[in-house]
Amino acid sequence: MGLTIGVDIGGTKILAGVVDAAGVVLDRVKVPTPKDPAAVAEAIGDVVRHLCQDRAGAVEAVGLGAAGFIAADRATVMFSANVSAWVDEPLRDRIQALVGLPVVVENDANAAAWAEVRFGAAAGHDDVVCLTVGTGIGGAIVQNGELVRGRYGIAGEPGHMRVVPDGLPCGCGNFGCWEQYASGNALTRFARERAAGEPQAAEKLLAFGDGTAEGVRGPHVTQAARLGDPVALAAFRDVGEWLGQGMADLAALLDPSAFVLGGGVSEAGDLLLAPALAAYQRVLTRGHRPAADVLVASMGPEAGLVGAADLARR
Repeated sequence: MGLTIGVDIGGTKILAGVVDAAGVVLDRVKVPTPKDPAAVAEAIGDVVRHLCQDRAGAVEAVGLGAAGFIAADRATVMFSANVSAWVDEPLRDRIQALVGLPVVVENDANAAAWAEVRFGAAAGHDDVVCLTVGTGIGGAIVQNGELVRGRYGIAGEPGHMRVVPDGLPCGCGNFGCWEQYASGNALTRFARERAAGEPQAAEKLLAFGDGTAEGVRGPHVTQAARLGDPVALAAFRDVGEWLGQGMADLAALLDPSAFVLGGGVSEAGDLLLAPALAAYQRVLTRGHRPAADVLVASMGPEAGLVGAADLARR
């Protein structure tokens, strides 16, 4: 198959691009995501038609990456809270009718993970767990070179493993989910709690906000930690400890050859990776298991569209 188009559908923007067989983005376009569900489909159709204009007949398929639960038929968005509150949205059929090309729908984390396995940090690995550590924790699993979708299409959501029985409430409706302890939201919460109790130790951190613990935001924690603020550094150690322990649990279940860490929090580099890796190796060694490689995602913000475009070839 020749060229394909990948579309990454986010809550605030739609990013689309023409991608060749080597994963190179030849052309791209970005538009705001409409609030109305019908308007979202129209906007996707518009960007696909725009990208096809100068490539008559060269584009052969379209891959859509959408947040939420994607049915195993790769056609229906069963639920997406982030994009127009889709419920049982027949997205593939809507877009095919608009653009006249074969369309497949993928979970956005699956699409980004596929890009990392095919062209990015995990190239050469067939058994991979990808974790997107941002506001929450997104995830995707590749085994034997294939995405694991599960019976209903919604496998690979480790952020909602319950790690603390009756723990903190999660947006999914449960309590004690992993992402409540090992995510960007957790980092901010840990930092605020410590800053409120130790304001003198958090001098640098509080200076980035409005002087109060409530004014601290995620980027402030990273900035302060890089300046050596002890409270900010402790917050990263807390998140890293939870992240590493969860990775060890996933290794016990899946035995991957590599973990790939992406997302906004992972951009803090060793502030997060060092404590996460230490916790991961400590827990893993107790079980005498070989350690998987822990890699940082390399495909950047276009990973979702590149992965969706490549999956459209299959």
